[in-house]
Amino acid sequence: MREIDGLRRRLFLLALTTLVPILLMVLLSTIFSAGLATRLPIGVLDLDGSDLSRSIIRAVDATPEAAVTTPVSDLAQGKALIRSGAIHGLLMLPQHLKRDVYAGRRPDVVFFYNTQTLTTGNTILRGVNAAVATVEAGIKVALRTSEGQPVDVAEAELSPVPVQVNALFNPTLSYIAFLLNTVVPAVLQVIIVTSSAYSVGLDVEAPHRLRSLMRLGGGLLPAMAGKILPYTLLFLLVLGLSDIVLFGVHGAPLRGNRALLVLAGTLFILACQFLGTLLALVLRPTAKAVSIGSLLTAPAFGFMGIGFPRIAMNGFAFYWGSILPGTWYLMARIDQTVRGTPVDLSLRPVLALAAMVLVFAGLTALVLEVRRIRLRNAAPQPQSGAAA
Repeated sequence: MREIDGLRRRLFLLALTTLVPILLMVLLSTIFSAGLATRLPIGVLDLDGSDLSRSIIRAVDATPEAAVTTPVSDLAQGKALIRSGAIHGLLMLPQHLKRDVYAGRRPDVVFFYNTQTLTTGNTILRGVNAAVATVEAGIKVALRTSEGQPVDVAEAELSPVPVQVNALFNPTLSYIAFLLNTVVPAVLQVIIVTSSAYSVGLDVEAPHRLRSLMRLGGGLLPAMAGKILPYTLLFLLVLGLSDIVLFGVHGAPLRGNRALLVLAGTLFILACQFLGTLLALVLRPTAKAVSIGSLLTAPAFGFMGIGFPRIAMNGFAFYWGSILPGTWYLMARIDQTVRGTPVDLSLRPVLALAAMVLVFAGLTALVLEVRRIRLRNAAPQPQSGAAA
């Protein structure tokens, strides 16, 4: 009850633990609400002007990835439009395209895009490649059937070995299911560690507050547990609200074991809380503990293996990611939401989170016990002469 009353007095801490993560969740949800970038504008330079070139343009425009919005007169204009960001790519159809295709030659259909914008560039490139290949296949089938070959035989010879493609790390090709599913916990990790360091540091920094906390809680360890628990419930509420929006409103896939997902989330929050508490106990002043907590967790998203595989990282990035709870939580979360991994294969990250809770909680208890002994020794001793 003391901590709940303290939250009502400390509006900054209340906002940091509730309002800030909810606002960030709303902001990120709005940014990624489209799920996938579609209808990205591109330009077209048609130097052939034939019915075949117009068929290719219509096929590209019909793809969900690209929208042909801007006809250009030359390459210089197309290059300027790409640099300005008005279009994301330029499709150039060469002169004599139709004549060369029907003569059996291979004219070059060129697509220019900005590789600095990796996501949009690759998205449009995928759509253009698919559209051009479809038109090319249709022409080849038409040429073969005009020579008397049956349609089914011509189609079979053009694609004799079908390839099944399975995406492992973003199978839904959706920003909602992949990025929003991971960015929110990454942001929450920063908030939990720093707010825990701040709330604990306020009491630990002043000895009289720590003595009051110890007397009210019946001991330093139970008092600290009572201090941490209200925030655990708050963060569970925020994480649960985030998941309701993600899976209920946006319809992100939830293919795994929900109980394991809740267990991993609870262990993740506890591990982050004990990490922040430990920083507040060993670092002075509180501002330093909050700063170190931010330094540890703020760049963590890059080391979690979401945008880049961890096995390809150097030793520094790999071990930095390994000591943070968010890395293991996201591993279990992606397994139990997007991939639908069997429970036994997801036990390793859950056990790693449990081990982190035990280690951080054990170190916290050890530091608190040392502090309790110091407080007891520093307390004024009753004088035997006064009693006599």
